[in-house]
Amino acid sequence: DEQRSGLFTMIEDNLQLPFETIVLGVPVVVESVELEENDITAVCVRGGEKQAVPILKLPLPTPPPKGAEWIAAYRYWARGV
Repeated sequence: DEQRSGLFTMIEDNLQLPFETIVLGVPVVVESVELEENDITAVCVRGGEKQAVPILKLPLPTPPPKGAEWIAAYRYWARGV
């Protein structure tokens, strides 16, 4: 939990928000990140609707936003958990 919390802090502090990406073929805007009980999620918005997407499954745009290396670090860490 402490490691996940530390990685969340680095993502929250360094990820340039908002940014646009595509989720299930639909353009969305990632407005924020949240620390859930067992995961980090990205809050995606489209047309006033919000949906939390696990950051492990969030497709990143090309080029990725500044700070995306911390998402990569979290993904790497999560594979070893």
